[in-house]
Amino acid sequence: MLKGKTALVTGSTSGIGLGIALALARQGANIVLNGFGDTEGPKAEVARLGVRVGYHGADMSKPAEIEAMMQYAAAQFGRVDILINNAGIQHVAKVEDFPPERWDAVIAINLSSAFHATRLALPAMKAANWGRIINVASVHGLVASAEKVAYVAAKHGIVGMTKVVALETATTGVTCNAICPGWVLTPLVQKQVDAKAAANGWTNEEATRRLLGEKEPSMQFTTPEELGELAVFFCSAAANNVRGVAWNMDGGWAAQ
Repeated sequence: MLKGKTALVTGSTSGIGLGIALALARQGANIVLNGFGDTEGPKAEVARLGVRVGYHGADMSKPAEIEAMMQYAAAQFGRVDILINNAGIQHVAKVEDFPPERWDAVIAINLSSAFHATRLALPAMKAANWGRIINVASVHGLVASAEKVAYVAAKHGIVGMTKVVALETATTGVTCNAICPGWVLTPLVQKQVDAKAAANGWTNEEATRRLLGEKEPSMQFTTPEELGELAVFFCSAAANNVRGVAWNMDGGWAAQ
């Protein structure tokens, strides 16, 4: 379905970003990966699906590096047809204890980076009259949790930005939507489960049950693969008139 298209996925060397990149690659899209840590493993995983794969290590807190990444993608692949704004970090503390530098970092990576990548991708998408911008927000773009002030502010901002971009592109072949996951079993979340188990002397299963029980009525994690399939839907012709939605895949979290 996406043969000949190029998708740039930020924060895609593991977890949700890699899951989305793989789902798009299965549909034939060439992939530009971005992120830290192991890069060769994810590149090989995508390449095995028979598509072209590139990588750019832009620090998503730095606008100049985001610009260099977008220039790299255009030079190597022609243009970015599908932009997945997924890069994100987290810091947990009460508002009065929240370090200002952590606030700045979370806002820069979780919100401002999506703005910079979007503004740079839009001209070529509009010229081609086809494009997909998918912002990976969070259920925290719809509801809040204590001690996550920067993350919740950034994710609410992403949902708002999604709506603005959708309105500005409403008469074109470019769409912009947001995905709002609840708990997703990524390496980052597994660390939280492990820490909860160790701190309380629980089994891994008990820690998982308690983590999910706090917020997620389905009592099951969303998977990166499921989020990838939702991204594929947004890229399909069936979603040509899906514009400005914040689609929660959260096991009923926001329904409470």
